[in-house]
This record gives sequence, C-alpha cells and structure tokens, in this order.
Amino acid sequence: MARTAVSDKVAGVLLAGGNGTRMLPLTRDRNKHLLPVHMRPMIDYALGTLLGMGLSDILVVTGRKHMGQVVDVLGSGAEYGAGVEFTYRVQDEARGIADALALARPFAAGRRLSVMLADNVLNDDTPRTALRAFAEAEPPHAVNFLTEVDDAAAYGVARLEDGRIVEILEKPAQPPSRLAVTGLYLYPTDAFDFIAGLTPSARGELEISDLNNHYARAGRLEHYVVRGWFDAGEPEPWARTCRYVQDHPECFGPDRFRLRVGP
Repeated sequence: MARTAVSDKVAGVLLAGGNGTRMLPLTRDRNKHLLPVHMRPMIDYALGTLLGMGLSDILVVTGRKHMGQVVDVLGSGAEYGAGVEFTYRVQDEARGIADALALARPFAAGRRLSVMLADNVLNDDTPRTALRAFAEAEPPHAVNFLTEVDDAAAYGVARLEDGRIVEILEKPAQPPSRLAVTGLYLYPTDAFDFIAGLTPSARGELEISDLNNHYARAGRLEHYVVRGWFDAGEPEPWARTCRYVQDHPECFGPDRFRLRVGP
C-alpha cells in the first residue's frame, strides 16, 4: 500500500496504552481510548490529527488486555482513507510513554517520528504546517506542542528563556509559565538511542519529559503554541471534552477523520 510523501520521511505513532485506572469503573472492561467522546471513540480524535498532518502509515501501541478491542474498532486503516495503513504493537506492561515509544523503532525504519497520545483532542491545524517543516529540517530537532492553561501545576510545564524551551518541569508546585506540554510530539531518529539510556522515574516509568529535556539541554527542542487542546484521560476533563466536541460540530465533521493529502 503506497504511503503519502510525508510518511516516507515521518512515521506516525499513536500511543493508546496504560491501565485506565483514573477512568474506573468505565474502563473495567475496555480500553480508555475507546470511550466515547460525543459520537466517536476517543482514539479517533488523535488519529484525526495524525491523518490531518498527512500521515498514512501509523503504528498503534496499546496494552495486551484490550489489544483485540482496539483492532476491532480501528481495523486495517482502510476506513480512514485510501492508502491508510495501521500496524499494531503490544506494550506488555504500563512502563511509561517513552517505553511505549521505544516499541516503534522497527516500525520507524529510519524515519522521523510524529507521536500522539490517544486521549488527546486537538482542534488546531498548526501541526500540519509544523510537520512539513520538521520533516525537512537539518540538522534535525524535536518539537513540543504547547498550550496555555490555567492550572499549569497539573501538567508538564515549559520553562522558556529567550523564546526557547530550556526545561520541562513535571507538575511543578510553582509553574514557570502557563504553557503546558500537550500529548503531541515530533522526534528525530536518535530519540530511540536516548530512550535506551533513560532511567525509570520514582513511579517506575520511562518519562517522556526526560526525553524532552534531553533535547532541551542540547538546544534541539523547538515548540509551537496551539489552541483547542483537551486531555480527555480523566473524568472531569473527559466530560469537558465531550461538551466541547458536541458544541462545535462544524470542527469535527467526517472529513476530519480521514487522510488529508495535498497542500
């Protein structure tokens, strides 16, 4: 199956793992990312962002308990547009976002990476333009997409100096800015080498913030600020996300969930 031109340079990775404990009892018998957000499963919205960026070749990583459910919902990818193809990998244990991303190395096959968490909903076209620039950038760099929030202490927060990210602080008591790190990231091919050298955090996970901070310290972390971002991974934010999607049907029509090709 033919890839889009951008997928020859950038591999799409959708992370849909974790145990879903914050959404119990709704997740007692299903993957969190299959819970409905208005009229679609949550996972569709993150897929819509990757497809809108022009990516047709996408790896879906999820846990072993609900892998069958995820495959049943998404299928091969054909329903999401001509040329779309999904590949699946199992994360045996929930060891963190960076650990899940490490599973993408064989799939990437030397390509750069566009990575999104499947419980994120984003209503902004900035990533499409950003991906085109990222795919051609030399020397290659990483990209974080930031958004302004009122409760920054609940997120990973960017500290900027002279307009550049110099550090990502995870849930800081005194946030250095209101710019939270969203669940959409772009990484060059050396990300896998750096993940291999990460040390598990106090909660026993390989943290994506540690990977981002590696690029920040090296002066290789760029950023874009986006709007219309929601993290639907907890009960209250999930409810807010559902209301937002329901109130903005013009932003979430059928075309949003199919591969976008061309300029």
